[in-house]
Amino acid sequence: MNPVRAHEGHDHHPSVQSKKAVADSIWEQEHIELVTVGIDIGSSTSHLIFAKVHLQRRTQGLSSRYEVIKREILWQSPIHFTPFLNSGLIDADELNRFIEQAYFNAGLHKHDVDSGAVILTGEAIKKSNAKAIDELFAEQAGKFVCATAGHRLECVLAAHGSGAVERSKQYKKRVLHVDIGGGTTKFALIDAGTIVSIAACAIGGRLMATDDSGNWVRCDDPISTVSNHLGILFDRVSDISDAQRQQIIICMAEALVSVISGAEPDSLLDSLLLTEPLSWSVVPEEMSFSGGVSEFIYGRENQPLGDLAYDLAIELNRQLRSAQSVPVTVDVQHGIRATVIGASQFTVQVSGKTIFANSLEFLPLRNVPVVHPNVDLSQGDIDSEFVAEQIIDICQMRDVDKSGPVALAFSWSGEPSYQRLKAIADAIDGALCLPERTSPLVVVIDGDVGRLLGRILSEELNKGDYLLSLDGIVLSDLDYIDVGEMINPPGVIPLVIKSLVFDSAQQLEH
Repeated sequence: MNPVRAHEGHDHHPSVQSKKAVADSIWEQEHIELVTVGIDIGSSTSHLIFAKVHLQRRTQGLSSRYEVIKREILWQSPIHFTPFLNSGLIDADELNRFIEQAYFNAGLHKHDVDSGAVILTGEAIKKSNAKAIDELFAEQAGKFVCATAGHRLECVLAAHGSGAVERSKQYKKRVLHVDIGGGTTKFALIDAGTIVSIAACAIGGRLMATDDSGNWVRCDDPISTVSNHLGILFDRVSDISDAQRQQIIICMAEALVSVISGAEPDSLLDSLLLTEPLSWSVVPEEMSFSGGVSEFIYGRENQPLGDLAYDLAIELNRQLRSAQSVPVTVDVQHGIRATVIGASQFTVQVSGKTIFANSLEFLPLRNVPVVHPNVDLSQGDIDSEFVAEQIIDICQMRDVDKSGPVALAFSWSGEPSYQRLKAIADAIDGALCLPERTSPLVVVIDGDVGRLLGRILSEELNKGDYLLSLDGIVLSDLDYIDVGEMINPPGVIPLVIKSLVFDSAQQLEH
């Protein structure tokens, strides 16, 4: 019998329409298109960007993970000065009007947006400000990643958002990325796409600013630090002469050049550092810039904006031209908009057989930051002290509070022996002080050892009250996860994985 016939007399060749329906169904299962929004709220400026993100299921095995294959900018807002009240708090009502106007101008409604990322930096991360901003997005909380970026995470986000990490990865280059914003400068040393060291200092283009009449009215603390170093004394910012202001600008540029050239921090730079100094494990071949000041460095803007940014950029360019041992400058295109364009998200169902949990009363969890240490667990003995150090380093780089909710992710392969699993458990204990924890810990491994590791953590290291151990899930650094309540049957826990998406210069389309 012809295999395409079920029985004689009836032709079962599929029609063109049914073939197309099957093909469309398969395509829809393998592809996702999301409308996403990235909102950056900082001390000086705020802006939004709407994008369409195209994701495709990974082809390896039966992966349920999707990866971004294309990004399209739909609309981006003008740069907006972050509104503040006289009390120094962010004006949440004015900020909300700006955001609503952006949706209107983009021709979008809130229900049109599938996911998003709100990044708070500088003054915006203060508790009172963060709470007010969080309330603006409360009704969409399940769709959004809300990340408060301290100095270290700002370094990481700027390096990714500018395209510097992508450039370093694509061309196998060692790149020093410098993000000069309104109040701080962030440095990231990148080797072949991996950030190997970060630092931040209190130098920026809006540490002094004028009012609408052109009178100098704003003067932040780092200016006093620099002026004291120079012997410039003043009671009010208006007391600083033009010549003295230029001295301050020259001094700040000298401090930046000293970092870029790899010099040891002097007493002034040491007092301005907000993190540990850069660790020069590699020598950069290239240097890139982002942040508001970079618009003047690259010549994309040439009109002063009532602050120090224009003059600081001019002076920095002058000093770099005459400096010794500085990398060649390249343009990564994304200057003041070096930020996320949103978050891609999808749900993964985890088999109940792979779960370990003594209790599920702490579920659901929302926006848990993922920490993925860069360690090779594929073979041989596992050095628990080294793994613990890597966990601590990534927590510091991501500004993750180790005592708060956290998701630890590992890539696992090799023998699932007790000794190797116990070494991982000891590393987790050493990094996170398990007996003292009162916040949820989610351990996620892409190998098939989640339950075994969970038992060791719970029964031998006395960490079971707020522990959830899962396997079969692939996570990356800069992911956030929502963990839902268990669904019975079949005894699975839904995870929503939200990955920050950056506007890569090589892949972005307008």
